[in-house]
Amino acid sequence: MPLAVVHSSRLVLAAAALLAACSPAFNWREVPIAGAGLIAMLPCKADRATRALPLGSESVQVDMTGCEAGGATFAVAHASANSPEQAEAWLRAWQAATRGQLGDAQVAESRPGVQRATAVPAPLRLDARPQQQPQGGATQLQVLWFAQSQKDGTVALYQATVLGRPSSAEASKTFFEGLRLP
Repeated sequence: MPLAVVHSSRLVLAAAALLAACSPAFNWREVPIAGAGLIAMLPCKADRATRALPLGSESVQVDMTGCEAGGATFAVAHASANSPEQAEAWLRAWQAATRGQLGDAQVAESRPGVQRATAVPAPLRLDARPQQQPQGGATQLQVLWFAQSQKDGTVALYQATVLGRPSSAEASKTFFEGLRLP
């Protein structure tokens, strides 16, 4: 057999082995969120929905974009506040509502930098793990809240969430690092 054919066969076999090693659970794609300018990296084809969310004394329309892949749900929620003061009040209520659902979970909070996000309200990251391990492993929750001022004076609010234990250790990192504000 000529050397070129042997070399080509080895390349084809090596490429096939690499493709077989790729996880079919995660098929990353860029997804625009609610026309507000945010681009999210989601690991699967996104579903979209709108729902009313009680934030403090108000009921707020929230656009949801997300999907399930590799044992976890990846989602981004978006709402639009009329002012920075309203945005801050809504984000505080959103964060309090989430904390209220965590029960006795171990919770860690941090103030990450989110490029082009507002300083007030400041971005907040919450990572929670249940104290008691349910059968099959703990359901983890990772949430990032952030906001961005819009040209029309409104403030876009976002909540990016990973719920569950992704089968790839890098999936959550890819999701959160893939959030891009214009």
